[in-house]
Amino acid sequence: MIDSYSFGKMTINGKTFRKDLIILPDGTVLSPWQRKSGHRLALSDLDAVLDSHAKILVIGTGKPGLMKPHATLVADLQEKGVTAMVMSSKRAAEKFNSLAGASKGVAACFHLTC
Repeated sequence: MIDSYSFGKMTINGKTFRKDLIILPDGTVLSPWQRKSGHRLALSDLDAVLDSHAKILVIGTGKPGLMKPHATLVADLQEKGVTAMVMSSKRAAEKFNSLAGASKGVAACFHLTC
């Protein structure tokens, strides 16, 4: 579970992270997480999520939402059986906690700053 999020910082199960990250359905945190094209999120940036057999992916795009999913990302994920939800990192942290507590197969990725 995510304990807290603020600009540039997220605490998960008592451990603080200051770099972008992925949370897999089993609770594993992958950080630092880097995308191939900086603020552009592509399907190829999410191999670990796809390998985890996640059913839901919550995408936190940063505090003001500057990380942008590729135009076809949500559809591409849907074709692979993953429902994607895209929102600011603050809202995504809240959504992840509510979903992860209620169901299995929930992953998330977070841009922690802009």
